[in-house]
Amino acid sequence: MKFSLVFVFAGVIILSFITFMLTYTVRFTEVGVVTTFGSANENDVVRQAGLKWRAPYPVQKVIKYDTRVRLLRAISETQQTADNRQVIAEAFVTWRVSDPLKFFQRFGGAGAEARDHYRAAQRAIGPLLRSAMSELSRYRFDELFSTEGSKLPELENAVLNRLRNAGVTGQGLSDYGIDAVFVGINRIVLPAETTSAVFAQMKAQRDRLAAEAKSRGEAIATTIVNDADSAAARIRAFAKQRAEQIRVQGEIEAARYYKELNQEKDLAMFLDQIEFMKKLYSKHTTLILSTDQMGLGVFNPDALSKVNEHGVPVFEAARPTENGDQ
Repeated sequence: MKFSLVFVFAGVIILSFITFMLTYTVRFTEVGVVTTFGSANENDVVRQAGLKWRAPYPVQKVIKYDTRVRLLRAISETQQTADNRQVIAEAFVTWRVSDPLKFFQRFGGAGAEARDHYRAAQRAIGPLLRSAMSELSRYRFDELFSTEGSKLPELENAVLNRLRNAGVTGQGLSDYGIDAVFVGINRIVLPAETTSAVFAQMKAQRDRLAAEAKSRGEAIATTIVNDADSAAARIRAFAKQRAEQIRVQGEIEAARYYKELNQEKDLAMFLDQIEFMKKLYSKHTTLILSTDQMGLGVFNPDALSKVNEHGVPVFEAARPTENGDQ
């Protein structure tokens, strides 16, 4: 009984070992390349996931590549813009294995494992990405940093297209079995001297805008003042003309009244003294004055004793005082 269990156990181990040697599994996120004595062709690419059969090593070997997107960051590089500005740009690229056979043929000599091939591929992509970043020289600094619409997305697409189609050797990443999915520029830093120059330009631009605004303000103010002076001159001329018309009309009307008053001089003097009395009493002032003074004859008790033929009181002219004043 024990002898039978040993045989069964040994058979299971041998069967498991043989199965391990003759089978392999490809996941749905992987593609496999089955090499026969280190070489492979298009028929040796396995894209369908599942359990597969193979000849035992070293006759056949399976290298499995992950087809998911991988990330590579490039080191910061100094680039020059179209307007001769020095900037330090840092970019990254996401990539994946698109053609496993080409990928194996290009990087299979870097090592026996897939991770060795990935490292070799990244060493090849890095220089290509740095070379493609020279597309930045086609753009001005203000085009990359603008409030009205930056051209950074356009630059990223230009770098991606160049990375796909042509590298340093005149080949694109597609010739390496690699698909460049996306290129991003995650940082652009200005060197110290460029920063000072940018600040100086910004200050000069702000000063120019301030000077233009001040000039426009002064021009508008001058226009407003001139318009106000012109309007004031027109108003003064109109007022002077109107005042002259009123004065002339007043003189005409006054001449008519003077003519009527000259016909009745005594009445005019009487009315004038009555008006003087009204003004004097309206001020509530107590004065002791002589009735011989000008305008006070109406207060004389005998003021109404002398009347002319029309019944109007007649006042004698004020007599001079001893000093000669009236």
